[in-house]
Amino acid sequence: MNQALAENLRLLCSYYKSIAQVCRRLGISRPQFNRYLSGKHRPAASTLRKICEFFGVEEHEILLPHSQFQRLVQVRPKVQREQQLAPEHAHLALLQQKSSSDIDKYLGYYFEYCLSMSTPGKILRSLVCFERREQGVYYQRTERLIDIESGEERACHCKYLGMAFLLVDRIFMLDYESIAANEISQTIIFPTFKNRVSKLQGFRTGVSARGERMPSSTRVCYEYLGAAASVTKALRLCGLYPFDSELIDDSIRRNISNDFDPQQWMFRAR
Repeated sequence: MNQALAENLRLLCSYYKSIAQVCRRLGISRPQFNRYLSGKHRPAASTLRKICEFFGVEEHEILLPHSQFQRLVQVRPKVQREQQLAPEHAHLALLQQKSSSDIDKYLGYYFEYCLSMSTPGKILRSLVCFERREQGVYYQRTERLIDIESGEERACHCKYLGMAFLLVDRIFMLDYESIAANEISQTIIFPTFKNRVSKLQGFRTGVSARGERMPSSTRVCYEYLGAAASVTKALRLCGLYPFDSELIDDSIRRNISNDFDPQQWMFRAR
């Protein structure tokens, strides 16, 4: 059965420019994939499902005797031609492959704190949720633009969708505003070297979703809420706070203050 699978895999790969291209798009290392092509190893069930979805065949089909599978492929245009994936798919697959599995430690819910780009002088508390889907880690960041003290609600709320990667010793996050689709932002945060996740510091670059849209940078602080949380209750606590609000911990206020040391040549995360 492994030999038939290996022959069938080699046939499917022949419709692509190279084995390396297939590995990048699948997010599977070349040495691991070579073992499948040689027939020495059979993919785990989850990996086999991913391979079949990529090539557009069923799991029972890829295990057929090679001559029978070859006839099936010849009459199925979906398998015959290379999937027309956009160029960015290969780059994202490579990043997913390089991202450390240790990122699973950070899945769950967080309050994110930063100085608001759209309302100067206010601290913005938002809700962020990280979750794993198949080979990647995705997140949603929800901004509730309401003044906590006055109850005044702004014209819009923002929902950001993005991907996160743990590359060496930093967590890189890239997202876009999914409602208006009018901005992209990047956040880099420090992972913790402690067993327990509590607060994570970092830095964001982007623009305000409204107003002058001046490119800006701000420090951020992530406060871990847990693997599960009451989203409704957490969102009620999100909004715009005065900088000196007693509802914001002093440690968080210090971590997100955008003061600049005159001896530093660059604005740095804290």
